[in-house]
Amino acid sequence: MNAEPTQSEITTTIHLNSRKEGDSPAGLLEEFLATLSSEERKIIEEISQSSDKAMVVINRGSNLGSRFLITTEGASIGRATSSAIFLDDVTVSRKHGEIVAQDNRFVFKDLGSLNGTYINNVSVSEQELRTGDQIQIGKFHLLFVSGGK
Repeated sequence: MNAEPTQSEITTTIHLNSRKEGDSPAGLLEEFLATLSSEERKIIEEISQSSDKAMVVINRGSNLGSRFLITTEGASIGRATSSAIFLDDVTVSRKHGEIVAQDNRFVFKDLGSLNGTYINNVSVSEQELRTGDQIQIGKFHLLFVSGGK
């Protein structure tokens, strides 16, 4: 007899159809900022005014609220403990992706991950990031914040 899966066993990837493809996630960032303390909002606002730094914030998944600074050196993302953005779940590849700085902008690159990467509910292998973009990697949803374009 098969047991019904619990809510915690269902990955968020199957819920991609809950939003239309390409919908702007700008409201997600404002909603998330509203839940933060004034000190946390101040930190994110400082990043949003910097042209050479960016940040990703986990807004769904374990470690909710964790922030990761991204400089012009970029950041690796994956399940490997050596990743700058360490996402500890089997739905994340060891070397899942990276965010790199290119010509005063930040670009996400998927590194051939098994489950893929979605930005604003669209499967991507490479895409320029803009403030408010939601990056989905396995069970994790990350909000991107930058002062660039």
